[in-house]
Amino acid sequence: MTKLGVFIPNFGPHATPDVLLGWARFAESHGFDLAMTSDHVVPTPDVTDLYPSPFYDPFTTLAWLGGLTERLELGTTVTIVPYRHPLLTARMANNIDQFTGGRFILGTGVGWSETEFAAVGAPFRERGRMTDEYLKAITDAWTNDVVSLDGAYVSYHDVATGPRAARAPHPPLWIGGWGPAAVRRTVQFGDAWHPNQLDLERVEATLPALREEAERQGRPVPAFCPRMRAQLTDGDLLETGRPFGRGSLRQIRRDLATLIELGASYVVLDPLADHPDDRVPPERDWETLAAVVADQPTP
Repeated sequence: MTKLGVFIPNFGPHATPDVLLGWARFAESHGFDLAMTSDHVVPTPDVTDLYPSPFYDPFTTLAWLGGLTERLELGTTVTIVPYRHPLLTARMANNIDQFTGGRFILGTGVGWSETEFAAVGAPFRERGRMTDEYLKAITDAWTNDVVSLDGAYVSYHDVATGPRAARAPHPPLWIGGWGPAAVRRTVQFGDAWHPNQLDLERVEATLPALREEAERQGRPVPAFCPRMRAQLTDGDLLETGRPFGRGSLRQIRRDLATLIELGASYVVLDPLADHPDDRVPPERDWETLAAVVADQPTP
């Protein structure tokens, strides 16, 4: 059965500790299986135009929420891999997974803000290659007690990696993105493909590509774990040009059913309006989410 998650906006004027905890408690009390937060390390103007300050760090936020929830899985959608040393990312993920009894998911992506890359001192044009090297370092650290690497971007020798995650052999690793590089990276490193800003035609084209790439690499086919808009409008929108996940309650539920029919293991629902000027208080987003899942079975 498909598990449902929610996106917790860990940024903007409504982001306070009380509201972040309110999101987690809403999710847990309404039968959601997962809550996920996003990632920016040094929000530059192009970032804050979409995701205003303050911006809470996902790892510290999820570690804190892990101690205040009981069954809810917690994850990142998505950690921007090149922004942090891979051994730090691996250790933080393992720590949170252990502290929460195996409830952490590391969702990852390559990033998009060139100015933010410059601010952290990472080469934007090489972010794909950096992500590949860092993901290999992370997965190696998750499965070996001592690791060494002489890479193009990081180099270290005989580094101890413990403690291990609670969930064997490591926390689930989800890979975001579109296109051939994302498909190859997902199969090579990931447990699941985690696309955002869904376009149904692209989804339907990418799922067979994942199966073909898995056969080529001789690896398991990754799970399908998308993040989907859940943006409620006053009535039906015209189907021509309608963004997937935006529309009437009937249309949103139909889009969710489509992802379930396509075999999604998880669907993370994101009710947040695309532009800050259109965003509403969290209580209204909770009403939308509660309506979308009203007929869904709860654990």
